[in-house]
Amino acid sequence: MEPWKNYIESNQQRFLNELIDLLKIPSISARSEHKPDMLACAKLTEKKLIEAGADKVTIYNTNGHPIVYAEKIIDPTKPTVLVYGHYDVQPADPLNLWNSPPFEPIIKEGKIYARGSADDKGQFYMHVKALETMLQTNSMPCNMKLIIEGEEEVGSPNLATFVETHKDLLTCDVILISDTSMIALDTPSIDVGVRGLSYIEVEVTGPNRDLHSGVYGGAVANPATILAKMIASCHDENNHITIPGFYDDVLEISEAERAEMAKAPFNEETYKKELGITDVWGEKGYSTIERTGIRPTLEVNGIWSGYTGEGAKTVLPSKAYAKISARLVPNQSSKKITAALIHYFESSAPASVTVKAMEHHGGEPYQTPIDSIEYLAAAKAMLTTLGKEPVPVRGGGSIPICALFEKVLHKKIVFLGFGLDSDNLHSPNEKFDLANFYKGIETIPYFFQYYTELYQAKH
Repeated sequence: MEPWKNYIESNQQRFLNELIDLLKIPSISARSEHKPDMLACAKLTEKKLIEAGADKVTIYNTNGHPIVYAEKIIDPTKPTVLVYGHYDVQPADPLNLWNSPPFEPIIKEGKIYARGSADDKGQFYMHVKALETMLQTNSMPCNMKLIIEGEEEVGSPNLATFVETHKDLLTCDVILISDTSMIALDTPSIDVGVRGLSYIEVEVTGPNRDLHSGVYGGAVANPATILAKMIASCHDENNHITIPGFYDDVLEISEAERAEMAKAPFNEETYKKELGITDVWGEKGYSTIERTGIRPTLEVNGIWSGYTGEGAKTVLPSKAYAKISARLVPNQSSKKITAALIHYFESSAPASVTVKAMEHHGGEPYQTPIDSIEYLAAAKAMLTTLGKEPVPVRGGGSIPICALFEKVLHKKIVFLGFGLDSDNLHSPNEKFDLANFYKGIETIPYFFQYYTELYQAKH
């Protein structure tokens, strides 16, 4: 037996306490008032990487939030694994729906509840502790580099520049990311792809001020009504997206691959019960798993207008707003879809209002070949620690930097996620199972071992 498991078990409480310290920092990249928290989180990440045994740890400033880089080079002739993660988190709103304060982590029924616990502090910290574990047990088989950024939740606007200007620093043989989920510890899975993203904001303007709804209602267009109609028109009766050209580049998968996806364990009744819904919804002709993995989607992420305070105020609002995102599949371009979305909203409005649409951020879809040595190493590592061969699945989320990493560094990405779809990512009461946290720390060294063996056999 490898010595990693014993080391991890004897240090579990310390590992957890260190993660709690990270989770206490409200590193919300989307809000400017949290800039000091972002720096504090970067500095704590730097400190923990140094303590774990990294030889070189540097905080790089960007035009936004800092990037933390670390490396442990044991032998330049051995392969190098580049680990990517992010220390920034989503806003915690709505706060009233949290059962405990989002930045005061609590342990309940073997789970740690806090914003960022699974996305991505708990998961990137698995790699920090895996580094420590390998070094403390004298079993590190190859080189390791880590790049932990602070802007993933806002589309990584400055990471592209950093990667392009630091190509030599980031030279590697494979890129390893734990920012995805698995089905369960007793049903392991590996994401073999993530969807792309196109994110816009729409502003609809009617009159030059809020109006009395009794005096002007019925004679002046209501921006909220117009916006609601435009949004409703984005799907037809089969929940097919109506934006012209939206599906032009979609890569249709084979019936054989659909049949393989259908083998993944999925109970629709349990799914509905967990979400508190009476029925599922989506594009006709596809299963729930297919709708969230191999098909593009369009969702309203936020919509607001007029008076939303306590009590009543009868106004016809001057403006209405919506934030809208599309998840994209292989062959789709975020730039092309963003342009199509903006054109759709700006061109379909009636003359009684004006519409302004703007891009927030985007990213491209990504796929990992399941016959690559990086995927085979990840699968064997999971088989070793979890006792079952993992199922390859398509992830529904987006990691905007993936396509850029491959384009600039010319290396493949493999996902090794230990979160669960039920971890409430981006929602109140986000959590991370401690069993998954510790099992992730145990599995990562096996990936390093098996990847090194496969790499050396190939080269």
